[in-house]
Amino acid sequence: MKRFNNKRPTMAAPGTQGRLRYFMGRALTNIRQNVFVNVVTVGTITLALLIVSLFLLLFVNLENAADTWSEKVQITVYFDKEPAPQEQSDLKNKIQALPATSRVTWISRDEAFKRFKTRLKGQETLLEGIRPEVLPASFEISLKKSSRGSEAVDAYVAKLKGISGIGEIQYGEEWVRRFNTFLTFMRIVGGLVGGFLVLAVIFIVSNTIQLTIYARRDELEVMSLVGATRLFIKMPFLLEGLLQGMAGGILALLLLLSVHLLFLHNAGNFLTFNPATAGLAFLPPEYIAGLLGAGAGLGFLGSLAALRRFINEITG
Repeated sequence: MKRFNNKRPTMAAPGTQGRLRYFMGRALTNIRQNVFVNVVTVGTITLALLIVSLFLLLFVNLENAADTWSEKVQITVYFDKEPAPQEQSDLKNKIQALPATSRVTWISRDEAFKRFKTRLKGQETLLEGIRPEVLPASFEISLKKSSRGSEAVDAYVAKLKGISGIGEIQYGEEWVRRFNTFLTFMRIVGGLVGGFLVLAVIFIVSNTIQLTIYARRDELEVMSLVGATRLFIKMPFLLEGLLQGMAGGILALLLLLSVHLLFLHNAGNFLTFNPATAGLAFLPPEYIAGLLGAGAGLGFLGSLAALRRFINEITG
């Protein structure tokens, strides 16, 4: 029988608290005795979660940008002939009554001419001899946040066309459609990459735990022979995987924060805008908690995958 020279934690106190201390001590001892293997495992989890978190950070900022830009996407109803005040009021009330409408603004020909003149600041001479009557009056319609998707906008325009007296309608439907398609593509790519990394991490953690089990196979067989339950044998390894996953999650978030701050500090040198003032945000708290939970879960699942096979062999 193989002789064990390594000092193992003993059950210092009875009950649940004593068991937890014992299991944690065993898990930490396993980690100390297999430093290189555990460093490789934690590094792999860190790299996988860092890649996933980079996708999440990009997606969060794209979503924020989409919300900001979507506020500027307006539906404009043009009138060749400016309606009478009463007709204006009736049309505005009918448009405002549509469920998706957030705000309706009337733009008279004079107001439209002032805006046009402002955009040509420094070149006002181009407008000499041009009167406001050449520009159409219009309603500018802003939509609620929940109704800014391409399908929702199309449905809204269809309802708008059903209102009597509505003239030509223009909106950036192609831009909205392309940007939503891009966000959908990013979600799919992120999901595929994330799924692949999850499988890779579970495989690597599983193999790490298998190496630890092989190194201690004789000891585990003795524990089984003297009456140790499967849960008693498994728990230190499950905690070991859990600790590996949590360490990987924390390291991934620290690296991500470093990359984020470094980008904010230096991006102004090679971008045409300053990202620090552009509202680029770090991951919100719920995403951070999710990544930490994902790291712990991956470590736990990797340990569980290894133990299901080998503990069955050991305990017969």
